[in-house]
Amino acid sequence: MGSVVQLKTKINNSYLQLKNLVDDKLVLVEEKIKERLSSEVNLVDKMTEYHVKTGGKRFRALLTLGASKLCKYDKGGRDINLSACVELIHAATLLHDDVIDHGEIRRGKKTLNKIWGNQSSILVGDYLLSRCFEMMVEDGDLEILKLLSSTSAEISQGEVLQLQHKNEIDILEETYLKIISWKTASLFSAATKVGAILSDKDQKIKDALSSYGKNLGLTFQIADDTLDYNSDLKLFGKEIGNDFYEGKITLPIILLYQKASLEERKNLKFIFDKHVRDENDFMKVINLIKKHNIINDCYNKASYFINIASNALNIFEDSKEKEILKNLTYFSLERKY
Repeated sequence: MGSVVQLKTKINNSYLQLKNLVDDKLVLVEEKIKERLSSEVNLVDKMTEYHVKTGGKRFRALLTLGASKLCKYDKGGRDINLSACVELIHAATLLHDDVIDHGEIRRGKKTLNKIWGNQSSILVGDYLLSRCFEMMVEDGDLEILKLLSSTSAEISQGEVLQLQHKNEIDILEETYLKIISWKTASLFSAATKVGAILSDKDQKIKDALSSYGKNLGLTFQIADDTLDYNSDLKLFGKEIGNDFYEGKITLPIILLYQKASLEERKNLKFIFDKHVRDENDFMKVINLIKKHNIINDCYNKASYFINIASNALNIFEDSKEKEILKNLTYFSLERKY
């Protein structure tokens, strides 16, 4: 499917083009998030302010804004409010993720649980979700309320399913796809579908944007999981091996286990059964991944979902928004942010 390096310029341009397209509204999304996270409890204020300052590229909010623009939404500021909702759901899951994974660094800064402890982080994550649901109720659209509520439930189920299969070296590829579909792709799907609902589009348009978002999310997560085992990843400025040391079984390991010899499978099982894995273990796995050409296999899997995501937009007339969103399907192959 071509090398990641060759796609790098196109990927960066598509993200920046989308950001520039809706930048005026993205500024308002940031303001809305800060406004809604204000609290009378000093510790909540400190923690949410710190979390907002850690940044992030607001990719999910951009998807909602971009999809709304593609659907020619022009009825006020509901796209801004609901983009903020999508970001708050994502932010809450990050706080909970860091507690579950014992995360200490995110986006180059200490995590909230590292500074203030697990209990406070969990409660503040719940606070973010509560604020989000307040905004959804204020919006008053029952279809959107149902969509984002069910999406939040799917994300939680994905987290639990992943935890259930942690260190399970022979996990089915089907189970892995279900995990990432719930945990990651469901929010991408909701983010883009919201744009169609806001614009009063028919069911075909809603389904098309839902499919686009879902398959973009699957691509996004597969690429991220793959880059975690890519020894050339320094090119992208992202530290590798995090999933390995946490004992997460992701697509590279699943495909490796399928291709490995009986002896190699035994060694892989031994490594992932260990309570703590070291750098020597990681290099053994990296060497096996190179031997069996697993990185290429993973990107071939990702390309399948890229094609579905791109084709889902064919229902729309040609436009600048459509072109940017189509190009964005390759964004996840860089996954620097």
